[in-house]
Amino acid sequence: MTLAPRAVLVHRRSEYQELVAHHGTPGQAAYFLRSRGRSVEEIERRHVRQDEALVRAAGAVPLDWRRTRVERTDLPRFLFEPEDVVVVVGQDGLVANVAKYLDGQPVIGVDTEPGRNPGVLVRHRAADLPRLLPAAVGPGADRRTEERTMVEAVADDTQRLLALNEVYVGQPGHQTARYRLAVEQHPGAPDGDEAQASSGVLVGTGTGGTGWCRSVWQDRGGPLALPAPAAPSLAWFVREAWPSPATGTTRVHGLLDGEQRLVLTVESDRLVAFGDGVESDALDLVRGQTVRVGVAATRLRLLG
Repeated sequence: MTLAPRAVLVHRRSEYQELVAHHGTPGQAAYFLRSRGRSVEEIERRHVRQDEALVRAAGAVPLDWRRTRVERTDLPRFLFEPEDVVVVVGQDGLVANVAKYLDGQPVIGVDTEPGRNPGVLVRHRAADLPRLLPAAVGPGADRRTEERTMVEAVADDTQRLLALNEVYVGQPGHQTARYRLAVEQHPGAPDGDEAQASSGVLVGTGTGGTGWCRSVWQDRGGPLALPAPAAPSLAWFVREAWPSPATGTTRVHGLLDGEQRLVLTVESDRLVAFGDGVESDALDLVRGQTVRVGVAATRLRLLG
């Protein structure tokens, strides 16, 4: 028997909820904000808008579907199913948070604060869901879905990390990272390497070209064309490479296509690789280890 689709509503705690959890009571949270020249009313209004969007999203799920909710901090422990339709209610960054846990399930992004969020990934309103949810699994669903490239980092001890925007490799405290860098044109075929000391390396997708990678790209004066979100290519940047008798700066940016991989061999005592700014979920790399970063086979399926 074929299982009915399951709507998975993904959300995160609002700023108001986090403040109340930290200070103990709404009154204490309000006092804290007033002491810093802020008003609790705006934060409460944003919380109410998010809560209303969640209620409306839940009410839009067809009666014959299964349904569940998951908070962002629980994502590492949540088991997604092949029949899931993932409804992300919140900000663009929440789509990136959930993307690495998926394997082809369609995603619908619902913007709870139009005008405040860029809306690159959360393009819809909760009122659109009665139409969008059946469309995500109905005839022609693939034509409505945009596939976005993801990036993966794979260490030589089989540790693996997926990200939608970018992977960062560097020191956990953002001090100077030491490593050897090479571009692998085909598996097992690096083109020679360069010893470097820098603030770390970013490898980003076209989606990430609107975030951290774009800030580096702009600082460099746009030295290369950033890939489109669906293009099977990545842009990479070395941050603040330091020239010395032992370290070079000739390889500081480039593009990776197809099977190409950026290969870093660790020469610090410890480096980390993390994706989409989530430092708590990182690959731990020690001296002598190698990590390869390139286009992932997994892609985000985003309902347009």
